[in-house]
Amino acid sequence: MEEQQNEAKESSSSTTTTTATSPNTHLRTSSNTACRNCGGPTTFTPPPKWSEVSPPPNYRPIRSSAINLPINNSQQAIILAPVPQSQKVHTISPPYFFQVPTKKITHPDDIRRFHDSDSGKNFLGFVVALSESIRGHKISDHCHQSLTLTSILSLLQTLFLWVDEIPPVQQSSRYGNYSYRVWHGRMTENAESLMLQFLSDDLRSATIEIIPYFTDSFGNSSRIDYGTGHETNFAAWLYCLARLGLLKEEDYPAVVSRVFVKYLELMRKLQTVYCLEPAGSHGVWGLDDYHFLPFIFGSSQLIDHKYIKPKSIHNQDILDNFADEYLYLSCIYFVKKVKRGLFAEHSPMLNDISGVPTWSKVNSGLLKMYKAEVLEKVPIMQHFLFGWLIKWE
Repeated sequence: MEEQQNEAKESSSSTTTTTATSPNTHLRTSSNTACRNCGGPTTFTPPPKWSEVSPPPNYRPIRSSAINLPINNSQQAIILAPVPQSQKVHTISPPYFFQVPTKKITHPDDIRRFHDSDSGKNFLGFVVALSESIRGHKISDHCHQSLTLTSILSLLQTLFLWVDEIPPVQQSSRYGNYSYRVWHGRMTENAESLMLQFLSDDLRSATIEIIPYFTDSFGNSSRIDYGTGHETNFAAWLYCLARLGLLKEEDYPAVVSRVFVKYLELMRKLQTVYCLEPAGSHGVWGLDDYHFLPFIFGSSQLIDHKYIKPKSIHNQDILDNFADEYLYLSCIYFVKKVKRGLFAEHSPMLNDISGVPTWSKVNSGLLKMYKAEVLEKVPIMQHFLFGWLIKWE
């Protein structure tokens, strides 16, 4: 009899415990310790009350991501890298040992070797010097223009007119009009005569070394594409002319505001008329499909400008009125012209840069990015050439 009574008590206790802890029967409300179903006490302890010294927050804290995303080492490296500094170009003197330049870079170790060499540092220093020379100047500002620069501008104008003489053919493919190969072939065939327009008699033998840089500056005729590697070849060609003593430091402002502006005008015409495919483009995750250097030079132009700020690229009136005076605004204007949709969607990197407070920070960041994303990338630099003017050391 006592065993039956004990079993009944255990059964009753088990039932009470199950009922008390069941989520369908006894639930504690957020404001007190009574069950909201039956009004009875709950088995849970009440939460601590907020003190007057530390009141509850008025916001809901954002939880950290449940997944530990890997750190973007490339971006971190760019941020921590030192800003490249300008250097004076080391000019050559007789005797000359010009040679046909060849490709040397095939591995990341070759990239490090190039940047550790005097040639690599001096070439990058030349690009920085060009950027500094145009700081605070508009494209239309007066600047010294030598006979060599006048000849180079005439040369580029000749190439520009050839585009009109060689119209694109009708074809089904979207990119790569075959007429570009005709234009590129004419440019290559006449490259030596174009160089001799400004080379003195004692430097005529330099054509074997500077022509390959020049012909690689306007895209690839086989792939019918163009990218930052070809643009870098044009900078290397200008660097070779500086090494020859044909371009001096007083010419640098005109090299940017006259020569490079004319080169950019030519390349945009080639890109639109012959539908050149972007070479190695990162798509929306890249700075631009084709160019990098005009953003560097253009941001330098706008340093300390009283009214135009990085965020001003979203003001269409500013782009319409000042795109002809500032390379950076010219590039943004062209991007918005050829691309459809929201700017933040088709050019997120340029959109992010517009949030940087000053042009000085934009310029220094772009210089570091150019070194990391162009001059340190094997797929781009594997086509770079080395000879006697730009030595492989």
